[in-house]
Amino acid sequence: MLMENLLRHLFPALLLVFSVHSVSSDAYPTQGFCSVDSNLESDCLSGKILIKGGTVVNAHHKEVADVYIEDGVIVHVSPNIRVGDHVRIVDATGKYVMPGGIDPHTHLEMEFMGTVTIDDFPSGQAAALAGGTTMHIDFVNPINVNLSAAFASYMNKAKKSVMDYGFHMIITKWDEEVSREMEVMVKENGINSFKFFMAYKGSVMINDEVLINGLERCKSLGALAMVHAENGDAVAEGQKKMISLGITGPEGHALSRPSVLEGEATARAIRLANFVNTPLYVVHVMSIDAMEEIAKAKKSGQRIIGEPVVSGLVLDESWLWNSDFTTAAKYVMSPPIRKAEHGKALQDALASGVLQIVGTDHCTFNSTQKSFGMDDFRKIPNGVNGIEERMHIIWDSMVESGKISVTDYVRITSTECAKVFNIYPRKGAISEGSDADIIILNPNSSFRISSISHHSRSDTNVYEGRTGKGKVEVTISGGRIVWEDGNLKVTQGSGKYIKMPPFSYLFDGLDKVDAQYLASLGAPVRRTAAAS
Repeated sequence: MLMENLLRHLFPALLLVFSVHSVSSDAYPTQGFCSVDSNLESDCLSGKILIKGGTVVNAHHKEVADVYIEDGVIVHVSPNIRVGDHVRIVDATGKYVMPGGIDPHTHLEMEFMGTVTIDDFPSGQAAALAGGTTMHIDFVNPINVNLSAAFASYMNKAKKSVMDYGFHMIITKWDEEVSREMEVMVKENGINSFKFFMAYKGSVMINDEVLINGLERCKSLGALAMVHAENGDAVAEGQKKMISLGITGPEGHALSRPSVLEGEATARAIRLANFVNTPLYVVHVMSIDAMEEIAKAKKSGQRIIGEPVVSGLVLDESWLWNSDFTTAAKYVMSPPIRKAEHGKALQDALASGVLQIVGTDHCTFNSTQKSFGMDDFRKIPNGVNGIEERMHIIWDSMVESGKISVTDYVRITSTECAKVFNIYPRKGAISEGSDADIIILNPNSSFRISSISHHSRSDTNVYEGRTGKGKVEVTISGGRIVWEDGNLKVTQGSGKYIKMPPFSYLFDGLDKVDAQYLASLGAPVRRTAAAS
């Protein structure tokens, strides 16, 4: 705090204050930001860092070792590294040194349901870094523009990024232009995944024909198809039914989107992906119904990635019945948070490998925005927070509880995501040559979550008051110490766009499967002409 006060008086230009749309910056003060062109030799700048004495954890092994970082890259990993002068020493004795988290599912500065998410790239990323996540993959949403224009718009939004990021692309329609532009996205812009919504009728929802065309195009490009799996037609009918019954509050949101509709859409998407013979990524798996469909498909050999999100793992739907609208509305997301038994089953599936990657679906709106649906739950902007809380909650609920090992923790929060999106081992590993995106977690420290102390611009938090063990005490992003001793120091504009190449390991051997299929058809049949 002393240094921050000194900077505030001597260098006011270094402490940037920014606003989101019409929201006052005074209501959402930004702390711990350094200017992008600062020449101060501080933790906001890259340098030489030696992490000593910690237990280095990767997805498949752990060892007590030192980690030496120089110019944003991990240079050496081994015990008892010796270095010269002008190296910052960080003592990690008794703590875990792990790859920074990668969040595969975020929505920053996204236009949705008549408003815009309250977290933009700098604020959402600052929250991520404070929680131990050092890269995220956001979704480009082409609203009334083509894919190229949408991509350019999101790149502009991300100019002030404070950590590395990548993009998925949402597909909302199908024609030859979309097909051509998908190729441009993959080959020129570094996007290797496309998302299809099976819900939100009248908005971004697509039909089965569009989904099949999209799956086929994804396969040809080596891009991963992703689905939001809910039966949108049935959801629309469910919403009408709830309104006709006079159920207009947040509980109507959950009641109109039962788990059977998530299970049906998941099964349909899986079968269509199998028909095309292409990998499929199911985002925010929230129910036993959807999880069981994924488990069956994986058992049969199909290449399916299942992504639970933190809210679905640890929260339950009872909050949606809270008598206070503001409290209940903050839990509205889609698919909805469900009964506790769903979360427990999803945790077990994550531990067993049926589900592989933990995301957040961080999509934040403040209480004023949520109040748009005060009299009609259909107008409540859907979304919850999680980008800052994910790493802590997963450690406490999965590792501290004994459900998974520390190496599994690295796998589900970082490494598997890097592999699926084809950026491993640049990301998701503590190894020589990898980017210096690292966290130091103290398993004996405790955390407490609060909307007062979190770094998101949202004025609410769905994990309010939650406590647990296992705290990220240091975050290093791109070789910079950006989170230490509860202080955040980041540089706007320092985050890099990470291009993600096509044809990840999920596509290995698909051509052989196709060849076997063609050989098994026994067709076309050669027939002789009928005698005249």
